[in-house]
Amino acid sequence: MTQTTAPSVAPAAMRHTLAGFATGLSVVAAEIDGRLVGMPVNSLASVSLDPPLVSLAFADTSTTWPILRSAPHWGISVLGEAQAQMLQDLRRPAAERFGGIEMNIDDGAAYVPGALATITVTPHTAVEAGDHTLVLLDVQDLHRDETQRPLVFFDSTTHTLSR
Repeated sequence: MTQTTAPSVAPAAMRHTLAGFATGLSVVAAEIDGRLVGMPVNSLASVSLDPPLVSLAFADTSTTWPILRSAPHWGISVLGEAQAQMLQDLRRPAAERFGGIEMNIDDGAAYVPGALATITVTPHTAVEAGDHTLVLLDVQDLHRDETQRPLVFFDSTTHTLSR
């Protein structure tokens, strides 16, 4: 069997192509030393039902990830249509990201009030993966509000689902 070298894939081409894959939008956050630390993410994925695991990916350039990784509990809030404006606020620089944003805190895990779903997690395993760190998380608790509809990230912009 002859092996050939795979063609190099340019980062811009990868970003453009995968922008055609719709994802949900969520916020991962924790209270660390009395300060909220977290960020919006669109990499939340279900990994396993038994045991219950989810994953998130953090860019190596993230200034939030090195701080967040020290928290024993994290809150993940899946954003619904009602949180569209909040998402814009959460895209601010890390130091001012949560300014003026109300969050619910339970045992160090922080949640967006009124989120479509909340997931309480604890870090399980972190794996270096190219220019990101892939983190597997143990799911400790979760809740979903079935009356809400999600925000969706597609083609590098935020959308809502049509009814």
